[in-house]
Amino acid sequence: MMNFFPKAARLCGLVVFSSALLAGCASRPQPLYYWGDYQTQVYGHFKGEKGPEEQIAALEAVREKARSQGRALPPGFQAHLAMLYGQTGRSDRLVEQLEAEKRQFPESATFMDFLLRKFSPQVDAKVSQ
Repeated sequence: MMNFFPKAARLCGLVVFSSALLAGCASRPQPLYYWGDYQTQVYGHFKGEKGPEEQIAALEAVREKARSQGRALPPGFQAHLAMLYGQTGRSDRLVEQLEAEKRQFPESATFMDFLLRKFSPQVDAKVSQ
């Protein structure tokens, strides 16, 4: 049987094909959000494994890592953190986190405004004391 391509052409074709295959595998798209162990923290919250202070510390660490990498936090991250701050009585931080969630995800504005109105009597009471 006669070869249509010389040995050098077949070798060059194999190298080009292998390079293209490896290049396709190497360029994985980055996720849209930095999740860290956020999902684990939320799961632990609902299972009652850790107290709010421990969860706040863990989520603040996730936030710092996301900032250092220039990555965005996922939807609900700041709202969950606001809830934890509310449980610890830090209503100023609660408001700050709900506002941040609303800025990052404008589609959540209606719900964030509802939560802000719901907690505003508590916030106003703490400010007047």
